[in-house]
Amino acid sequence: MKLIQENPYRIAGLLSNTTEKELLRQKSKIKRFSEVGKAITSEFDFSFLTPIIRNEEKIEKAFSEIEQNQNRVNHSLFWFVNTNPIDNTAIQYLISGDKEKAIEIWEKLIEDKEISARNFSAFNNISTLYLLNNSKDKLKQGITSKIELLESDYFKDFAQTVADETFTIDNKKQIQIFIDGILSELNGKYSTSQLIDLFSNCNGIAKKYISNKFTEEPIHNVEKQVEKAKENRIKNNLNAYKYGNDLFKNTKEDLSLLKSLLGSTNLQYKLLTDNVAKEILQCSIDYFNESQEQNSTKDYLEEAMKLAKLAQNVAINPITKDRIKENIKTLEGMKDREMNEAIIFLKLIKEAFERNKAQIMTEVRRQELSLGFGQSINYSKVDDLINDSINWSKVVSEIERIIPPQNISKIKSSPDSSKLSEYKTLINFLFGKLSYSLKRRVEYLKYWETKRSTTTRTSTTSTRTTSSTTTSRPTNNSSEEGIPDWIKWVGGIILLIILIRACS
Repeated sequence: MKLIQENPYRIAGLLSNTTEKELLRQKSKIKRFSEVGKAITSEFDFSFLTPIIRNEEKIEKAFSEIEQNQNRVNHSLFWFVNTNPIDNTAIQYLISGDKEKAIEIWEKLIEDKEISARNFSAFNNISTLYLLNNSKDKLKQGITSKIELLESDYFKDFAQTVADETFTIDNKKQIQIFIDGILSELNGKYSTSQLIDLFSNCNGIAKKYISNKFTEEPIHNVEKQVEKAKENRIKNNLNAYKYGNDLFKNTKEDLSLLKSLLGSTNLQYKLLTDNVAKEILQCSIDYFNESQEQNSTKDYLEEAMKLAKLAQNVAINPITKDRIKENIKTLEGMKDREMNEAIIFLKLIKEAFERNKAQIMTEVRRQELSLGFGQSINYSKVDDLINDSINWSKVVSEIERIIPPQNISKIKSSPDSSKLSEYKTLINFLFGKLSYSLKRRVEYLKYWETKRSTTTRTSTTSTRTTSSTTTSRPTNNSSEEGIPDWIKWVGGIILLIILIRACS
């Protein structure tokens, strides 16, 4: 750690609690050595640290950095003090290169103990050694111990050991200076989440400062990403699937970080997650709506569903969660939309045919009662009349519009076996009524039989949802009487066109 390896006290060859007289004497000595080109060494160079090279510039800078009381306190937190015989013994071991023995001595003074007048120096010295350790756990332990010292009532004693009695103690300011120094040192070596973890054992002032320090940037980033997604979505709804996904990915880590720092009940955190969730949901809605204008076999519904579920994963606000849930429910109901539309329309055709047939047969039976001896109904003509009560050519035109070829891939991939069975039954009924030429036009409907490639006919209608996503049903052109124009009205003239056959 540079704060320790290049500490001004180390360059000066002194401990932090050196007296003003010793400091001036050392400065004079080093200056004389430097002038004659003599190598400058100190017993406090410590062999377990990286070798130090002293030159005139470094020496001048080091002494200037420890002239002021505030700077002395700042740098002392990353060096060693000798305030009692135990410290002296441990430091002698450091001088001889036995760092482990020094740690052992100081650990006995701090382990499971509160900070006191007897051990505040031990807390500082051992935590300096911990900060030099490559282990993340030891580094964390060193940070925790330093902040415990800074927050304690005995930090005043420590400060007056390295500075003079005129120095005004400001624990809060000193904690912030220490944290800024650590973060500057470790920036780029650890991820944000790892840095936060290094301070996770801290409380009070340190915890609040770390929280503020690390939340400013992620909050700004989340707000920026939401605004970016919104602007892009408004410009191009058809790319809203990408924008929604990007928003989720680009805010996931920041929201996780903010949750760990602020807590899930924090108002600002809840507001941010709500804004992200609502924008992802709107991307889902706008994407699906816009996609309905496109002629493509792409599964827009499935992608819109994925976005809605991403929004559901983010949302915290109950109102937002309910809205997302409702949209997911609606989209779920639209998964078999092509199948449902096909079945509804085919059932309308069959029901119209059966209704016409029933009406015609009712009239035929009534007519039979009035027939004279030797007369009978020409049932072959009745069958033709029943079949011709539907304009099958117009039916086929409507089918090409409502059930275009591009819908068949979704129909046949439906997981609902009962609907598939119903669809096939209705198609078989339809084909039983069509002429050969009409069958050729819609042979793609019988996907389980046809092998002939068909020309995709573009549907002229589109289904569009509102901001809450709604389902559509097939519609048919109707006459003024409300009867679809593919159903021939036969009720009023049936007696005129039923052919009566006389027996010879």
